[in-house]
Amino acid sequence: MARAADFDLYRPAEEHEMLRESVRALAEAKIAPHAAEVDEAGRFPQEALDALVANDLHAVHVPEEFGGAGADALATVIVIEEIARVCASSSLIPAVNKLGSLPVMLAGSPELQAKYLTPLAKGDVMFSYCLSEPDAGSDAGGMRTRAVRDGDTYVLNGVKRWITNAGVSEYYTVLAVTDPDKRTRGGISAFVVEKGDEGVSFGAPERKLGIKGSPTREVYLDNVTLPADRMIGAEGTGFTTAMRTLDHTRITIAAQALGIAQGALDYAKGYVRERKQFGKPVGDFQGVQFMLADMAMKLEAARQLTYAAAARSERGDADLTFFGAAAKCYASDAAMDITTDAVQLLGGYGYTRDYPVERMMRDAKITQIYEGTNQVQRIVMARNLP
Repeated sequence: MARAADFDLYRPAEEHEMLRESVRALAEAKIAPHAAEVDEAGRFPQEALDALVANDLHAVHVPEEFGGAGADALATVIVIEEIARVCASSSLIPAVNKLGSLPVMLAGSPELQAKYLTPLAKGDVMFSYCLSEPDAGSDAGGMRTRAVRDGDTYVLNGVKRWITNAGVSEYYTVLAVTDPDKRTRGGISAFVVEKGDEGVSFGAPERKLGIKGSPTREVYLDNVTLPADRMIGAEGTGFTTAMRTLDHTRITIAAQALGIAQGALDYAKGYVRERKQFGKPVGDFQGVQFMLADMAMKLEAARQLTYAAAARSERGDADLTFFGAAAKCYASDAAMDITTDAVQLLGGYGYTRDYPVERMMRDAKITQIYEGTNQVQRIVMARNLP
């Protein structure tokens, strides 16, 4: 018969809970006070970056050998979750730092890893990920950005679209076609591009529904010449590396969705306990109680699926592709439902910018779209059924 200790995998370890407490305290003290203004002004949350760097929470996934915290996948999820609970835009700092740098961790040479992960760990730079293009979103293999070999260099030309934190990040993992005939079957390669490289420029910030504090811009590559040692892995392995990366980082989007949903549920719970109608708190009405129960149930189901996926990410399990897609898909759908219900519970107040739930509802929507739409996630799941 199994012992109680055998089931500890369903519960975060004590150090994970201690991490949650410390990140929550930091987020409430240093990030939450600026969240509404960051959204209203559509500006980068510099206060959040400063606080996260000061507490080594901006890129916790970086291994200790490069000066990072060496946090496991669940710890990274908890960090992103707790930041997103108060400010989704700010949670994209650690999330996108992982997305941008993970290809280097997975496939980069030791020299490339040391060169680019060390300053990331220090907080001197941020790292973004350039996969999507104007005509290549869900169909990433349809990208047109080219990288042409020229002696000991590669020359890159193309446009990348929907690049999170573009213009703020110093480093970019860029996917480009090196063999048009092969494409996804060995014709796409990955490179590290630096913001200061000649020929790199950025478009105007996108005017978005949500995550307004995280700049989203196009990245233009105009005859950007890179030394060959900036390639991540061998030529032609870029698409495989990109897909392996998303298997892991879709879980961070699930974490972001969890945090947004938790923030909305927490606020709605407090509101219905204080708001009175017909002579008693709104929370005393059974219809409202049923809504709260459904919100909490969906959130907890999403959390368990996300944490299970994080464990698989840490172990590198064979079924990670399915679980990463499932966690991202389910958690983001749940976040959209929960934040919409939170707005409903606040009634007319919930529809105004004076209360945070309308911002959370707007922020939740993107989690159903980026790092692969939820329609694409269902295709991924169907092709990788356990």
